[in-house]
Amino acid sequence: MHRARSGVIPSPNIWHWPHVYEAENRAQDVDGALFEAIRSVADWTSKTVVDIGCGSGFHLPIFAAAAERVIGIEPHEPLAAAARTRVAGLSNVDVRAAQADSLPMGDGTVDLVHARTAYFFGPGCGPGITEAMRVLVPGGALVVIDLDATASPYGDWMRADLPRYDPAAVEAFFSVQGFDITRVDTRWSFPNRAVLREVLAIEFGPRVARDAIRAVEGVSFDVRYRVHVRRKPTGIELR
Repeated sequence: MHRARSGVIPSPNIWHWPHVYEAENRAQDVDGALFEAIRSVADWTSKTVVDIGCGSGFHLPIFAAAAERVIGIEPHEPLAAAARTRVAGLSNVDVRAAQADSLPMGDGTVDLVHARTAYFFGPGCGPGITEAMRVLVPGGALVVIDLDATASPYGDWMRADLPRYDPAAVEAFFSVQGFDITRVDTRWSFPNRAVLREVLAIEFGPRVARDAIRAVEGVSFDVRYRVHVRRKPTGIELR
């Protein structure tokens, strides 16, 4: 049995059902809208990219196709091992078992820090933001991507499943921290209803999952994300 690193909150989905989450990754954003949005604000071509909470490394090869160097950060060793296996043939990718608030790299060495539905969930993630700012080069960007719980239908399911989750409070937190926000509409598409059911069952509790499955006609639905971007200043800021 692998224990969580100190201070790490276990992921409720990928830690327990990595194979189902792999299918979810394949189904998410099938039109590539999120990567297009990232590239528009922080093109990683010939740059150094850090992917925080990289899981089994699904996004690492996408960054690696254009980046000079890609570093995956994953606190859960079984997932880090799976990520290493995935990128074994890519000479410009490295995967390290580490945490968002203690990155194993020097000051000012990274151009883009990317985190997608990992660690940066609003209040409480301040140490990770500080650490990302430390490793970024001047002008580099921290891009935090999370699900937009204000948009239907996925946001409705999220709020039903997590009644204490306050989307407005989370967005206010990022605004105060100096992030810009962009909302990006995406499409999730599954190969069949069986896979769709499996994915929704690991994302939500039984009641909400059943309601969500019944609400979806066919094998696809729309999901909106929030893309938060904060850049490291290039010099002294005068106010």
